[in-house]
Amino acid sequence: MQSTEARLKQAVVAGRIDTDSADRVRRWLTDPALTEFSGDVAALIDSGEFDRLVELFWEDIPFGTGGRRGVMGPLGTATINARTIAESAHGLACHLKESGYDEGRVAVAHDTRHRSREFARLTATTLAAHGFEVLEFDDYRATPTLSFAVRHLECVAGVVISASHNPPSDNGFKAYWSHGGQVLPPHDAGIVDCVARSATIPTLDYDDAAADGRIIQLGPEIDEAHRQAVLNTRTTAATTVEVQPRDLPALFTPLCGVGAVSVMPVLREAGFTGITIFPTQAEPDADFTSVPDQLPNPERQEVFEPAILAARSAGQVLVMATDPDADRLGVAAPDSSGNWRVMTGNQLATVLLDHLLRNREWPANAYVLTTLVTTPLLRVLCQSHQVEIVDNLLVGFKHIAGEIENRGPEGFIFGCEESIGYQVGTYCRDKDAAPAALLTADIALELHAQQKSLWHRLDRIHREHGQVDEFQHSVYAKGPSGRQRIDAAMHQLRHHPPSTLGTHTWERVRDYATHEIRNLPGHTSVEPLPAPTSDLLVFETQTRDEVAITLAVRPSGTEPKIKFYGFARQTRP
Repeated sequence: MQSTEARLKQAVVAGRIDTDSADRVRRWLTDPALTEFSGDVAALIDSGEFDRLVELFWEDIPFGTGGRRGVMGPLGTATINARTIAESAHGLACHLKESGYDEGRVAVAHDTRHRSREFARLTATTLAAHGFEVLEFDDYRATPTLSFAVRHLECVAGVVISASHNPPSDNGFKAYWSHGGQVLPPHDAGIVDCVARSATIPTLDYDDAAADGRIIQLGPEIDEAHRQAVLNTRTTAATTVEVQPRDLPALFTPLCGVGAVSVMPVLREAGFTGITIFPTQAEPDADFTSVPDQLPNPERQEVFEPAILAARSAGQVLVMATDPDADRLGVAAPDSSGNWRVMTGNQLATVLLDHLLRNREWPANAYVLTTLVTTPLLRVLCQSHQVEIVDNLLVGFKHIAGEIENRGPEGFIFGCEESIGYQVGTYCRDKDAAPAALLTADIALELHAQQKSLWHRLDRIHREHGQVDEFQHSVYAKGPSGRQRIDAAMHQLRHHPPSTLGTHTWERVRDYATHEIRNLPGHTSVEPLPAPTSDLLVFETQTRDEVAITLAVRPSGTEPKIKFYGFARQTRP
């Protein structure tokens, strides 16, 4: 009778499973530390389910721009499961020790997704077994509350179990360092190295660890401290507008996530009496049943449709939506024609920054932070107010957090990404929907008193500083074949770039992987490109008819897709 190992070898020869995947399968089949999974792995081999084995083992889930994130599964290196969560926590603990933290506090939080609480407890017991004092939230919380807690409670690290806006099938592990931001180099590579060396992972019984004081629960006192820190941003940023009463007819939806416990209390305490919560999406629902397509991403126009319908019927003038872990904010409002439209992250960032710059005299060391794929209009706004902007950061809010640490928090005004992530204030080191919603509501209230909306404000900015049109497009490609297609597309664009876009000619490309700027169409290197390093291409056209076009292309760090970001900028208002 043919052995399991022989069947696996035969499948490799027959091309039913690739060598790398087979090597990962073999480890889970033979490693004594993985015996709890070996029977299920052997059963899949013996039943010839090699397509399923490839799905489960085609990669080791990487640490991307949002930590480790992916589809949940019963086992395998390519899914979020008990083993990959435990080894992530083990890797973090080992790297903390290698970095000189033999003890200390680690905060742990989770969202409302399937298995999030289970994975949070597994993380807590693993960290406690390594000798760390674990501060675990007693229920689901917003991701920025975790970032705040790391700083507020002087933790050496933090973890939140969440997959943000991904589909219901997904979950993830986000690791935070002592500054309250997600891990950056060299710590990300250090954790990955420790994960790769994971064998037997220590653990404890959860109830015993809690009884011994090795796991301590965090409760409402941290929520209150976080809420007050958010409310304090109104004073430090001078965002309060003198409109009373604060009766803004608006609708808020947490999209079945945690926003009701982090954003709504801030708005209520700030005095907003007219903002109501969308009842259909108010309660946590791990399947996001009432969200269109069950995809709770407030970047998507479709996500807003049920709430807009309700807001229009109720005579409300603004809809705000947070993604399930309440770190990002999307908004929709009627334009001058009365048509409801969803703002992009770039558009809302423009409105928020304009308001901040206009409503306070900022010190000489003031600065704004954003990424390479965010609207160029932010630079124009900053220049008009003589405020420094750093707009060459990589995608991922952890890079904005890292730059705050490098420069110091004193002059920080605003940080943002095009993907609806914003931060005002320095109480945490991650994007937070709560201060963004508060600032948006303040601006909307001021405009509502003038019978205007956020779109009127954006129109005024465009008239003063020039129009910027944009588009974003993502192409999804899942699994090992998808990764190959994405890599092939980046190779084609890097080595055989296009020469024209309509009537515009591509003039040059900035390649952040090879660190060079190349002329087009000759494709000759003309000058070096300094850091940062990323698999990112930025194409630029010649200016024609007072319009310059930029196109950025990069593989996503959190989802199986390649992303395109386009900007057409009017070079003169």
